[in-house]
Amino acid sequence: MIRIITIEREYGCGAAGIASELAARLGWKLWDQLLTQEIARFTHCEQSEVQRHEERKDPLYYRLLKSFTLGSYEGNSSVYPVETLDADSIVKVSKRVVEEAAASGDCVIVGRGSQHFLRYRDDTLRFFLYGSKENKLRRLVSEGQKEADARVLVETVDRERGAFIKNYFHVDWPNRSLYHAMVNTDAGNETVIQAILSFLQHKRPAHRVA
Repeated sequence: MIRIITIEREYGCGAAGIASELAARLGWKLWDQLLTQEIARFTHCEQSEVQRHEERKDPLYYRLLKSFTLGSYEGNSSVYPVETLDADSIVKVSKRVVEEAAASGDCVIVGRGSQHFLRYRDDTLRFFLYGSKENKLRRLVSEGQKEADARVLVETVDRERGAFIKNYFHVDWPNRSLYHAMVNTDAGNETVIQAILSFLQHKRPAHRVA
């Protein structure tokens, strides 16, 4: 019985709205911004700070500094390193939050590595949503972004997500074999939602006829 749907996505393809509408139609809980809220609660940080680190690697200079700093504590049991919010800690907390959300069931989970954290569950459907660059730019501009900014974000956010997945899960992004389907959102939100619902319907056990 399918109780969880994960949605991985390209930036600007409209996945947030699709996931929200899908969850509403199913009457399931949506874990998108709620994931960020929970991660912020666990790490005692502001949501804006968590968002700066989600689904991206730390910069090289930070990783080197962290390595040096942690090394400086080696062998000194009287010193405890200051707790920091970085990609490593975000991934650990994200895994915990995603697994707790999955344990509750009946939910739609957007990104944050959920497709990898839950890849061995047989009650989960995993989808990847993507779109043409033109439509992604058009959507972002319609949502109030300047075209120049939208172009930069379309290029950089997905590149950072790819580096994040490669670093923490050791696969290329998107890892096509991981998903039950990859759907082009250029077809329209309703078409995408119906495609996902169709998968869900076929995965549900058929009702027995008396």
